[in-house]
Amino acid sequence: MGSMSKPLNILFITSEAEPFSKTGGLADVSSALPKMIRELGHDIRIMTPRYGTISERKFKLHDVIRLREIQIPLGAETKVASVNSSFISSLKAKVQVYFLANKDMYYRAGLYTDPKSNKDYPDNDDRFIFFCRGVLETLKKLGWQPDIIHCNDWQTGLIPAYMKTIYKDEPTFKNIKTVFTVHNLGYQGTFPDSSFDKTGLPGNEFTHEGVEFYGKLNFMKAGLVYADIITTVSEKYAQEITTSEEFGAGMEGILKKRKKDLYGIINGIDYTVWNPETDPAIDQRYDIQSLEGKEQNKMALCTKFGLQYKEGVPVIGCITRLVDQKGIDLIKEIADDMLKLDVQFVMIGLGEKRYHEYFESLKKKHPKKAGIMFGMSEEIAHLIEAGSDMYLMPSRYEPCGLNQLYSLKYGTVPIVRATGGLDDTIQDVGTSGNGTGFKFQKYDGKELLKTIQRAVKMYGDQKTWQKVMRNGMAKDFSWESSAKKYINLYRSLLK
Repeated sequence: MGSMSKPLNILFITSEAEPFSKTGGLADVSSALPKMIRELGHDIRIMTPRYGTISERKFKLHDVIRLREIQIPLGAETKVASVNSSFISSLKAKVQVYFLANKDMYYRAGLYTDPKSNKDYPDNDDRFIFFCRGVLETLKKLGWQPDIIHCNDWQTGLIPAYMKTIYKDEPTFKNIKTVFTVHNLGYQGTFPDSSFDKTGLPGNEFTHEGVEFYGKLNFMKAGLVYADIITTVSEKYAQEITTSEEFGAGMEGILKKRKKDLYGIINGIDYTVWNPETDPAIDQRYDIQSLEGKEQNKMALCTKFGLQYKEGVPVIGCITRLVDQKGIDLIKEIADDMLKLDVQFVMIGLGEKRYHEYFESLKKKHPKKAGIMFGMSEEIAHLIEAGSDMYLMPSRYEPCGLNQLYSLKYGTVPIVRATGGLDDTIQDVGTSGNGTGFKFQKYDGKELLKTIQRAVKMYGDQKTWQKVMRNGMAKDFSWESSAKKYINLYRSLLK
């Protein structure tokens, strides 16, 4: 065996991972990508906080004996954590997951926000400083050494900073390289300057060159400045965040400076979870050869949302966070006009109160055409993908997006704004039906409405429509090619 093919050791750090904890796409990626890297022959392990919502019985968590009492400095204090362990498995691979446990920090009803007030926990700085240092203190005792620590989003951003400062002379960390993946630059983990003292980082790191951002501590910036390599989740988004203030969210200067270390790798999806041929959550399984099975799911979907199934009337589906980033302001602007068309609309989502109130009133106004649910349910999400004819995703920005990829697999034609990963993964059908979906460029309600009208019109020509469905279903966005790109990146870092 040449050194080229030597298996790597990778520690994958994330603040959420399916099936243990989830607020969005990060959780899906943090489960599917490690499984695929493991299948490709590498020893990858995940570390994440042990939230109170993670059931010990369901996930068969057990204590790691030698990691019972880990001393973790937090400001002037030292707090104690322990580590639990479990596994996630695919058909071919099993990945070990470590949970950093401390009841005061993580045993709460939500991951980052209090579900009662819908506000961020005021001590999120403590919780994730503790997590970042906790990961490194755990590694000192683990007896297993990674070649690469792969960090994800702001919650893990301090790890590369620690590795380049207070841990740099420790033998455990000598040859470890860091990768920092940006899933969403819009969430940065910004805290008052007083939070900096709790990090234990040397005082000279709180500067414009370091972790300071407009007088505040910024976790995301720490990851971008100190990581050996930065990746993000589509090529288009990698380009957008270095060239435009609109997408760079204040970080475009740093990203421009680090352009040679920045790579865009599109997320894959896990076809063992999202596949209409095998999906246990849907009413009737189907595939590219048996599209009539989709109609069964459409009936079940209408029933679920209290709508009457109408043959030949398209259902437009949407599974989303109810926030501006997702284009909810555009949907609100055109919803009445959209519902004047011969369509039905179903949506499940969670988010800002003003949007909850708005969609509640939309449902009352159009009870026969709009079905709305608030919350997040994996099962209903699967039914929406299987039962809808079109999928609405008019995002203001979208680093990668996963739902448009799920939609393709389910023969549900995406209607998207041409940004980030949406632009990379969807080809516009034009007039001939040769693409996989419908795209509009300008972030504008009228443009969105025109695009929906274009889709509804093409739906009337079922022969062309089914061609578009099949084009999408034939696409392969499995994790394998993306996972290989990550492995090549890891190897290039270790040379």
